[in-house]
Amino acid sequence: MGGAEAASPLALYIHWPFCQSKCPYCDFNSHVRERIEEAAWRRALLAELEHAAAETGRRRLASIFFGGGTPSLMQPETVGAIIDRAAALFDPLPGMEITLEANPGSAEAGRFRGYRAAGVNRVSLGVQSLSDASLRFLGRRHDVGEAKAAVALANSVFTRTSFDLIYARPGQSLADWAAELEQALALAGEHLSVYQLTIEPGTAFHTAHARGDFELPEEELAAALFDLTQERLERAGLPAYEISNHARPGAESRHNLAYWLGRDYLGIGPGAHGRVTLDGITYATRRHRAPEIWMQRVARDGHALTEREAVPPEERLVEVAMMGLRLTEGLAEETLREACGRGFDTAFEPVRLAALVEEGDLVRTNDRLQATLQGRRRLNAVLAYLLG
Repeated sequence: MGGAEAASPLALYIHWPFCQSKCPYCDFNSHVRERIEEAAWRRALLAELEHAAAETGRRRLASIFFGGGTPSLMQPETVGAIIDRAAALFDPLPGMEITLEANPGSAEAGRFRGYRAAGVNRVSLGVQSLSDASLRFLGRRHDVGEAKAAVALANSVFTRTSFDLIYARPGQSLADWAAELEQALALAGEHLSVYQLTIEPGTAFHTAHARGDFELPEEELAAALFDLTQERLERAGLPAYEISNHARPGAESRHNLAYWLGRDYLGIGPGAHGRVTLDGITYATRRHRAPEIWMQRVARDGHALTEREAVPPEERLVEVAMMGLRLTEGLAEETLREACGRGFDTAFEPVRLAALVEEGDLVRTNDRLQATLQGRRRLNAVLAYLLG
């Protein structure tokens, strides 16, 4: 491994694939099982972590993120064992961020204190809505009262917390969303993630929407809901640092920033993806998606890799551009050069870039390319045109 990647911090993602039920909007790799042999899962996750560490070498470790699925269904002992092994295999940076995702219904004081004792220092709660009717529509198992209690509990146990909300739901008006944002701000600490509801293939919502069971807000209303979100949260001291993520300055998710800044990350567990640079070449990695097959392959081989391929320069350019332009601060030309050896003028078609600047979707200043508010509102179309 060359010196450049050895000096670059690494982010670590641990995937826990199990949930109590499958939400109808969710296209993540999550599964419902009546019984889970957690000790066996702990051994398998540790084995795959050790195999990955042997390949990457001893890197500095900037963050650990337990995602899912529902990681708050894990025992604190499992979380602690993974954190301890990662700290032994890598060199943790001072104040390393360790995040665990939790559902309000599985938020228990004893378990939260157990996670804190195990080393978790940041919790992200899947609240999704502060309307009981919307929670039922979204297939969530908790109600608003449980959500508020879980946020209060998290704030009492951890110094760093966040929670998620979903907007642009069927029948939602600007007034409805404005009132919900006020409730959210009364609960919020340093960070909020606010996502627009999208219909993903393979989900229950995809089938129901195609059948005509519900309709999403029209494009004009969805844009107004987005604008309202940006304005209100910025006024409250939680400006957007990424298209769907808002934080007080300095409280951004360091782990997620690793993705958006094109940095290396390891993915461990069923279906987990990674991007790891070895000897100057960035490799895409992916683990087997099915939990039981993943377990079998780890037991047999020490890992369940199904893909480990060098990322072609053009593909890497697209990845870094798509991630970087999601950030409010935009994409630094230096980041693009580090990732694929090209600056803006050779990476993008000049006529397309100039047209997007002229239209007010992008701004180019001081070797940085930024999407404007207008550009972020229609970022998918902007990216499709720029990279087409």
